[in-house]
Amino acid sequence: MAYEIVPYVWKRFSSLIFVQDTHRKVLRAAGVSKEVEKIAKNFKEILAVLPDAQAQEMEEPNVRDWLNKLKDICYDINDDFDEYSTSFLKLQIVGAENPLFKKKVCFFFLAPHIFFTAVALCRQSAVMIKKLSGKLDDIVKEKGKFNLKESESTEKQIQITSSFDLSEIHGQNKKEDILVSKLLGEGTSVILVVGMEEKGKIGDACNNNEVINNFSARIWVNILGSEEKCSIKSEVSEEDYYRLGSFDSLKYGGLDGSKILITTSDEKSVAFRMMSDDIITLNELSEEENWSLFEKRALSERLTEERGRLEKIGKEIIGKCQGSPLAIQVMGSLLRFKTSQEWEFMLDKEVWKREESKGYRMNKDELIKLWMAQGYLGLEPNIEMEILGQRYFNYLVSRSFLDIEKDDNDNIISCKIHGLMHDFAKFLKRKECITIEINDSVEEPFKNSSHDKVYHSMLMLKKRSSFSVSNWDVERLRSLFISCEDDDYPLDNDILPQLFGSLDRIRALKFDAFGDFIKEIPTEIGKLIQLRYRDLSGQNIKKLPETLCELYNLQSLDISRCEELKELPQAMGRLINLRHLTNDNTDSLSYMPIGIGRLTHLRTLSEFIVSGAGNGTHGNKACNLESLKDLNRLRGKLVLRGLGNVKNVSEVLKMELKNKKNLSGLGVIFDGDIEEIHYNDKSILKALQPPLNLEKLDIQSYRGSTFLSNWIMSLTRLRELSLNDCINCKHLSSFGILPSLASLRISKISSVKNVDDKFWGIESDGRSFLSSSTILFPRLKYLKFSDMEEWEEWDYKIIREGEEKECPQFMPCLASLEINFCRKLKALPDDILQRTTLKKLEFYECPVLRQYFKKRMKEQWPEITQISTIKIDGQHVQGDPDQ
Repeated sequence: MAYEIVPYVWKRFSSLIFVQDTHRKVLRAAGVSKEVEKIAKNFKEILAVLPDAQAQEMEEPNVRDWLNKLKDICYDINDDFDEYSTSFLKLQIVGAENPLFKKKVCFFFLAPHIFFTAVALCRQSAVMIKKLSGKLDDIVKEKGKFNLKESESTEKQIQITSSFDLSEIHGQNKKEDILVSKLLGEGTSVILVVGMEEKGKIGDACNNNEVINNFSARIWVNILGSEEKCSIKSEVSEEDYYRLGSFDSLKYGGLDGSKILITTSDEKSVAFRMMSDDIITLNELSEEENWSLFEKRALSERLTEERGRLEKIGKEIIGKCQGSPLAIQVMGSLLRFKTSQEWEFMLDKEVWKREESKGYRMNKDELIKLWMAQGYLGLEPNIEMEILGQRYFNYLVSRSFLDIEKDDNDNIISCKIHGLMHDFAKFLKRKECITIEINDSVEEPFKNSSHDKVYHSMLMLKKRSSFSVSNWDVERLRSLFISCEDDDYPLDNDILPQLFGSLDRIRALKFDAFGDFIKEIPTEIGKLIQLRYRDLSGQNIKKLPETLCELYNLQSLDISRCEELKELPQAMGRLINLRHLTNDNTDSLSYMPIGIGRLTHLRTLSEFIVSGAGNGTHGNKACNLESLKDLNRLRGKLVLRGLGNVKNVSEVLKMELKNKKNLSGLGVIFDGDIEEIHYNDKSILKALQPPLNLEKLDIQSYRGSTFLSNWIMSLTRLRELSLNDCINCKHLSSFGILPSLASLRISKISSVKNVDDKFWGIESDGRSFLSSSTILFPRLKYLKFSDMEEWEEWDYKIIREGEEKECPQFMPCLASLEINFCRKLKALPDDILQRTTLKKLEFYECPVLRQYFKKRMKEQWPEITQISTIKIDGQHVQGDPDQ
């Protein structure tokens, strides 16, 4: 809508023209300074009347048409900006590859192709500005026909038109007063607020003048990695409690009257409830509060008599909103200027017939990348787009706009729009977004459809169906998703070249299909110069064309699960705006091309592959680990594959992994082509030295005899550790001293015969630096052993000597123990099975252990009665099979 796109385009124009000095010089050289001033004047005039035009949109068709025309013009202007910026970017990239460009030489003595490109850029900027000026002149003249009122402040009106005032949703003022009272109370205390719907009111309470004056210092404890600043509170989940450790030092370390305020959406948060002195539960709005919210939006400007007639219909409409404050607010706004007949029509509308399957479920990070691709996140100074996107996502979740799905670790894995809000969104964007379903019964699916104003489209191909691009008007599309039910059915070879030749303005492109749907990417992909987001995941493609590297605006490229992809384009270094390269499960990739080190904006690099060919097959095409040196913005998990090919440990040191402070996970795989006799895995592992804030670590195919490395034992935040296929290791290291470890998986450590005291951190003679107050594996919840071919004993000397001397505690949180394919293991320590927290015990293909268990269970084994679920070889021997 106009009141969304106009402020955005104006802000972008201001940044481009008035902030960036280089662009000012180009425009001055183009001789369009007066036109720039005129454009700024016209924009301000339009912005001044935008709120009043928005208010009249529903009841004045002519104003509505003017706003639609303004919206289309702004989209076109935005496209012109993109085209100009891309040309400028291309000049920078191509010029940077020319030796003369790096020197201070006269503009006219540049290489001919660079010189003429620069001249063309000036000409292009002049044409763009003049065309923009003419379009705005026309729209401003037409504005004069409607007698629109101007607002006092341009900045103020931008805030009004770009969002609703969501603080109106909250009516529980009493809860705010109670919270303020608790914060001002005597003594030191921990206050727990349950319910994310009241985040706004919590902020109001924290910023109350009395509260501000009552505390000499206020601290934001940042648990979730967000940079959002707030007062004396921390928004945390159940799992994050363990990352905080004990609150005692915070609670009792301050002056009398200090307060700790925690907010959580987890109503079952037992840990927080146990440690809190006061608990405030924020419930859903009452019927009266719902009506007050709706009434303020829909009836505030109605006469008393008219309000009485509409009240009954209004309350029925509220009932259909199912308690969603945002839905109530949207409905109130939509009905504000409607007649009573239109209210009744809305009450009977198909929009209320909800279907559970409505909406497209997608990954949270994917959604944020799509926002980035459309430019929704790029104009806030000093805030990374991904962080801003995370804030918006959390906000939409807290307002019940998005329905989320979580995994067992409480991580958000997917989301979709709530059913009712989905219908509202479709209504508001009905002319801009379209979903087309194609099957064999429809010969020309686009024939009777009008797509000239559509900006976002989804094409759903049923089995054995196809389509033609010739009858489809796609030139305005900003995003296109194509899905296919039949993964084994390939897309016609001529479709993609035609499609890529028409999608001049596309920002996001995804093929939601797998297998042979697409087997080759045509060179025409280089024509999609505005493309920011490209998802090729799961396709059976073997090669990407070099023209892909002409997509200078590309921010996100997903090639995960492209298992037949053998190499990346050689000019990857040109994609200097690339922020996310998702390339996990691309096992056929054998090297990374030179130029990866230039991609300093990368936040995501799933895997880096060390080539074993040296100067052989790949010649000078492959880069080494040193190319990662300047990629210090990497975050999430990085997997280093092919470490067995590293010939010189200095190469590992030059990578400077320790400087990648935002990495939360690291995978190291010591596979490679170097002969077994020459491996130096132990030295490489020692040299890695990753940042000490790692939370996940996977070590695979390591050929050293021990995992003992100082940096591993220094990972105080490590929560998940996985060891796999480490054939030469004979002893497990002292993982029991890792304070945050919650999940430990050990697999195919075939040389280990005895899990002994070293596993706990105890010397072989029984001596230990541990005291009775020490807790070994203090946070471990999940423990799994598998494919331990030689493992026979699980020894724990301190348990045996427990009666003779004091011993440390161990595994107080263990909830699940799983052992598979450990065919020689004889028994499990009773003291581990006696953990009161242990609720799940499973083992599979462990014949000796199975016989031991059957014998003990016949003897009425009291130590295992508290375990709710015991499974042996897939069969339940204790507990309910249905749970």
